[in-house]
Amino acid sequence: MAKLPRLSADEIVKALTKKQGFTVSRMSGSHIILTKENPPPKKTVVVPNYSEVAMGTLLSIIRQTGMTKEEFLKMFQ
Repeated sequence: MAKLPRLSADEIVKALTKKQGFTVSRMSGSHIILTKENPPPKKTVVVPNYSEVAMGTLLSIIRQTGMTKEEFLKMFQ
């Protein structure tokens, strides 16, 4: 399995909005909340607005999207 890259919040949000159909619904403090309604069920992903997202946090974001690590990594190739 490939190692996860070090990513910023901007890179994650850009990939999820352009390639996976998420939309930015709001910002709460230093967190960006993304939502995707189709196909059901509605998915909500919280991305901390940091210059470098920690590995554990990145794994949590991947779980929230419902994607596998491999599917997530393909967005950045």
